[in-house]
Amino acid sequence: MSYASVRYIVDDVDAAAAFYTDHLGFEVAFRPGPGFAILQRDALRLLLSTPSGPGGASRAGGRPEPGGWNRVQIEVDDLAGRVRELRDAGVRFRGELVHGRGGDQILAEDPSGNPVELFHPAS
Repeated sequence: MSYASVRYIVDDVDAAAAFYTDHLGFEVAFRPGPGFAILQRDALRLLLSTPSGPGGASRAGGRPEPGGWNRVQIEVDDLAGRVRELRDAGVRFRGELVHGRGGDQILAEDPSGNPVELFHPAS
């Protein structure tokens, strides 16, 4: 199986790994040390690293940091129910549910503020 991988810079790899495994169905695929983890959900690998860990270097001279607007999209069957569960668990959201032509979406934030789009396609 081949995988698509996305790297997120996080403040705390343990907290981020717990968020993705506890709330979004990821599993830990590889955890070589405290500043890095590879999580997996189907054919998606999520690489989590601290700014000083792997992937923290930048040729442009800037320092990577969590946040921004690029995101992973996860399709869910019951979006409203999932949002309620996550809110009850203390997960933060950026705004409210958006209804669009292609479906409904909302942006959750991992513990470092990285956005995760929860999406339910239109019927």
